[in-house]
Amino acid sequence: MSLPRTATTFAPPVMEARRWLQGVTFPPGRPLLNVSQAAPVDPPPLAMREAMADLAMNEPQAHLYGPVLGLPALREEVAARWTRSYGGTVAAAQVAITSGCNQAFCAAIHTLVAEGDEVILPVPWYFNHKMWLDMAGAVAVPLPTGAGLIPDPEQAAALITPRTRAIVLVTPNNPGGVEYPPAVIRAFFDLARARSIALIVDETYRDFLAASSAPHDLFADPDWDDTLIQLYSFSKAYRLTGHRVGAMSASPARLAEVEKFLDTVTICPAQIGQFAALWGMQNLDQWLAGERDEIMARRAAITGGFAPLAAKGWELMGCGAYFAYMAHPFDLPSDRLAQRLVAEAGVLLLPGTMFMPEGDAAGKRQLRVAFANVDAQGIGALLDRLGGFAG
Repeated sequence: MSLPRTATTFAPPVMEARRWLQGVTFPPGRPLLNVSQAAPVDPPPLAMREAMADLAMNEPQAHLYGPVLGLPALREEVAARWTRSYGGTVAAAQVAITSGCNQAFCAAIHTLVAEGDEVILPVPWYFNHKMWLDMAGAVAVPLPTGAGLIPDPEQAAALITPRTRAIVLVTPNNPGGVEYPPAVIRAFFDLARARSIALIVDETYRDFLAASSAPHDLFADPDWDDTLIQLYSFSKAYRLTGHRVGAMSASPARLAEVEKFLDTVTICPAQIGQFAALWGMQNLDQWLAGERDEIMARRAAITGGFAPLAAKGWELMGCGAYFAYMAHPFDLPSDRLAQRLVAEAGVLLLPGTMFMPEGDAAGKRQLRVAFANVDAQGIGALLDRLGGFAG
């Protein structure tokens, strides 16, 4: 008997990790350091919340159904911003607004795959991507990335079969934190186009790049939408996690297919969140630059303070955007280590086993730290606690 779709995949990893906290108490002098989830816990800035309150009171459209593909003004704003930022041309007709970036990925996949089709995912992978492929009846084909966590287009080419429909890149990467060089992204685009498959580039964390230059030049190609599907999230930029607002840039023909999916799932994205995202794009550039500077300072705190851990056999494999990805030196698998760290070090993080194919030996040595909600002082405490763990 075949399994129902939800039974084909694993339980949500973040929810599983939260269950490790049950029954554990943390002394006042050593409170829990929760570095398990990559989402801001602070509300949007005050000015945005005031704008949202005004919308709720005075904008009737904020409480009604809207267009399935999103608020026209927000689609236009995204298109104009991408045109400026990437040095190419993106039209509003090539942009859809979704209920979060995860939904954008799900919608894109449903325009691409049939039962048994394949999608190449670099590993360590973002677990929600793997979960959706499982539930969509597609096959996730792992692309190992090695010590530097940068995927190799030539290795990807060797994995392409007649059933391959897409390659997925996440940059800056979740969980690895690394930023893929523009030349690597271009090489994947050229490969995908040559093999007549899609390239999905998830840029959820693009606002927290270390470099100030464009992360790639794909939009400069006049025919970019014959291959590229770009995804974005407003959640991280403007702390709109609870409002679920994302975006997809793709061809109008693909968005017509996306519209079918979205109309049967949410009908339209939540209106207040869309108006808030538009307001943020128009008014919060300076504030967002400050948020990026703070993330860069936290990244520097990890890279600058890692030497004592390195001396004990730890390895910092990647660090950037919201994430640090580490290899531990202990003779126990990372899922067991992560659970022990809760009680013995007061640290909640995620094991590499949650980002790897089942049974992959590399995942048993790896850990992900999401530092978006831990300041430099907290990062220092985190590194001290990890360094003091005896295994």
